[in-house]
Amino acid sequence: MVEEVKNYYVRGIMLVGESKYPVWQKFEKYVRALNEKQAIEIIYSVLGSNHKIKRYNIKIQEIKEVPLDEVADKKVRDLAKLEKIILE
Repeated sequence: MVEEVKNYYVRGIMLVGESKYPVWQKFEKYVRALNEKQAIEIIYSVLGSNHKIKRYNIKIQEIKEVPLDEVADKKVRDLAKLEKIILE
């Protein structure tokens, strides 16, 4: 069984500057994933890596599957248009 990769819109808040001056900041991200659970894991991974935020400081408020023409992120749109990726 082959699953199709879908586009997801994820919206939520994250606690930035936990140690000094904590502030809840909004975020919106588009990701490509097989299902909602995987999309949430990608969000945790990206925000944790880029902003050094722990998972418990990320609150997902909305996640929904969106068609390709509604995706605002150019990188995600370009990835969706690829037919195959060759890794060496």
